[in-house]
Amino acid sequence: MINLRNIISLFLVIGIVAVSGVQVRAEQQKQVVLYTALDQIFSEPIIQDFEQKTGIKVKVVYDTEAAKTTGLVNRLIAEKDNSNADVFWNNEIARSILLKDKGILAPYLSIQAADIPEQFKDKDGFWTGFAARARVLIYNKDLVKADDLPKSIFDLSDVKWNGKFALANPLFGTTATHCAALFVALGDEKAKQYFQSLEANGVVMVPGNSVSRDRVVDGELAIGFTDTDDAWVAISEGKNVGMIYPDAGGIGTLLIPNTVCLIKNAPHPDEARQLIDYILSREVEQKLAFSQSMQIPLRKDVKKPKHVPDYDALAVMAVDFEAVAHKLKDSGEFLTGLFLK
Repeated sequence: MINLRNIISLFLVIGIVAVSGVQVRAEQQKQVVLYTALDQIFSEPIIQDFEQKTGIKVKVVYDTEAAKTTGLVNRLIAEKDNSNADVFWNNEIARSILLKDKGILAPYLSIQAADIPEQFKDKDGFWTGFAARARVLIYNKDLVKADDLPKSIFDLSDVKWNGKFALANPLFGTTATHCAALFVALGDEKAKQYFQSLEANGVVMVPGNSVSRDRVVDGELAIGFTDTDDAWVAISEGKNVGMIYPDAGGIGTLLIPNTVCLIKNAPHPDEARQLIDYILSREVEQKLAFSQSMQIPLRKDVKKPKHVPDYDALAVMAVDFEAVAHKLKDSGEFLTGLFLK
């Protein structure tokens, strides 16, 4: 004889299992789409740690070395009315500000950003900076004697460096930001005179900062403009090169932070905020400092290796990042005519 009570209990159990299965599948389907201009070798371990901690799948779109930052920025602009991205992790700051100006970003004041210095974050939360890199000079120790080391980027206009130093394409990445920052710091006329002096002194134009580094490592050139992460990769591998933080007694060394931004109308806003919180955590600044990217924490209490300088110990160039972002177009047009004609 069929027991009605047992049948009802069975259906209840099946229903609970079915609902639980749906919930599990829903959890498994959580995802977030990240566009990142930071080199994959440095950003991928951070992304994997986030996935393991949260169970949220991160779909990542990386940029190329030569078009670093600019390619993803243009893609975000093109996708403005139908965004595929949730979060933009930029390896610099100026073009993050341009995205804010174009209405592509949404404000998010992460609790993790509370103790990041004010100069490195937007007051309304449209972008937040962290883990800075410095613009440095890398030099080949076989080609440059210790007594001849340049102390300033302005020393490279000296005839003794004629044809012996490299600069990456000034339209892309941190090089573009650096050039625009010099236009802001020096004023248009002095900045133009400076870059004209580099052109007259045979500066070698290369596609990217890593190429600038490699030309110096290989001994093809004596000195190159680059970033701390690219320079440290060579130094940590035992290459016979050194790194200079220039202009300690002058305008200072430019620090360029990473920035992270929430995209307006992000398809996965809750997961996006979780990812931003993690990227801005002390844990991530520490990991980036200890990685080959040797990025400089912006908070005093973040552990770092000895070769990573203290932010407070550097002579840092005073920068109005909003002004730098708004100078990119004009500086880029001038430098295109000068170097890329």
